[in-house]
Amino acid sequence: MDQLISFDQRLLLLLNGSDSTFLDNCFLMITRTGTWIPMMLVLLYILLKNRPWREVLFAVIGIALVVLIADRFSSGLCKPLFHRFRPSHEPVLEGLVDLVDDRRGGPYGFISSHAANTFGVAFFLFLYLRRRLLSLTVFLWAALSSYSRIYLGLHYPGDILAGALFGVAAGTFCYFLLCLACRRSGQPLRPRWPTGSTLLGRSACPDGIEPGDARLLSGIFLLTLLVICLAAACQTPT
Repeated sequence: MDQLISFDQRLLLLLNGSDSTFLDNCFLMITRTGTWIPMMLVLLYILLKNRPWREVLFAVIGIALVVLIADRFSSGLCKPLFHRFRPSHEPVLEGLVDLVDDRRGGPYGFISSHAANTFGVAFFLFLYLRRRLLSLTVFLWAALSSYSRIYLGLHYPGDILAGALFGVAAGTFCYFLLCLACRRSGQPLRPRWPTGSTLLGRSACPDGIEPGDARLLSGIFLLTLLVICLAAACQTPT
């Protein structure tokens, strides 16, 4: 166990922080939940456009349940139970961890709520939507958001890995609840519309998600990253 902890600390110091104010500003914005609201709204639009409204309602409830389970398990159970200091509070690493704006977070960090929440939502959407480009987009979002916690010195890589694994479990569990809810409502999940059928006045793709909508979400993700970079550049002293 001591060897694992030592390896986790060495890996943290390898991945944490930089001498770049620009990157500091980028990851401060990446780690904020509010930064990604536009992408989530576009995702909701895509679901409403391509799926029956009742199924979308069940899916939104499923996503909320993923976040609730992941957050309560990580923050409500694991952190008080394990009492593992965040890198920003670890006396052994004092002065070695790069902190941005002296942000330290709460005292304990195992497991990471950010990783549990984002990977839980990403895996739920992966199981639900089953579009490669959409899945790649949401997993990149989860990975980037989770890495921001290491960069900022708020979590060890082990915190992130454990949080991500639990998030995958929570996402899988809530997806099966979604399948059960849709089946009991008389509308089985992932209906296959016949060619030429319409939904909300638009032609529906046979598997329920149009390719253009997958590209739209990826475009919004990239646009958000571009805005983050531009905003970070404006905040960086010249």
